[in-house]
Amino acid sequence: MKAMILAAGRGARMAPLTDACPKPLLPLAGKPLIVHHIEKLVAAGITDIVINHAWLGEKIERALGDGSSFGCCIQYSGEVEALETAGGVYQALPLLGDEPFLLVNGDVWTDWGYERALSIELAPSDLGFLWLVDNPDHNPNGDFGLTNDGLVLSQPDTTGYTFSGMSLLRPELWQGFIAGAHPLAPMLRSAMTHQQIRGEHMQARWVDVGTPQRLYDLEQLLLAEATR
Repeated sequence: MKAMILAAGRGARMAPLTDACPKPLLPLAGKPLIVHHIEKLVAAGITDIVINHAWLGEKIERALGDGSSFGCCIQYSGEVEALETAGGVYQALPLLGDEPFLLVNGDVWTDWGYERALSIELAPSDLGFLWLVDNPDHNPNGDFGLTNDGLVLSQPDTTGYTFSGMSLLRPELWQGFIAGAHPLAPMLRSAMTHQQIRGEHMQARWVDVGTPQRLYDLEQLLLAEATR
């Protein structure tokens, strides 16, 4: 299985930290945020990784290289202007191949075991599998619903959850896609109306590292745990 880490966003909410440093390279407990993902992917046995980038992308390539120092192979999909999630993945599809791939939002942190993705078998009609988390304070209403049998619903209901940014997707989800800057959520919701997206509740700690305060709070937590 291949994985793609989304790393093309400007990270405007993280300014001024991201004025001269791409968001994926912001330090977290002694290593860049994106390296936390890379190390966990490699530990799970997922060593073919694609990374897209736009803002200060050359710094990402210089910092990570070809991945050999992490025990993996990294390929890059550079974007002149950020193409949003769906557009960025579409441009990278030639690097991802024809099989389902793990898509990782680069600006989240989790202690979830990435090897879980390797155990998911998509049904022939399924276009994707999403991992959902309990709603954080900054997204109290959630993104999607989840039935008892694992069907993801396009709108939250009484069992609404927040999308973790971790998903297993088939390239066929992009069938008929028109190149350009497009978000992923509308594509997922369209597939949900045809009952083609399944998922599960992620049993792990998870943080959307979307603001300097969240980054600081998470770092203090991880550093405190490291000294115990």
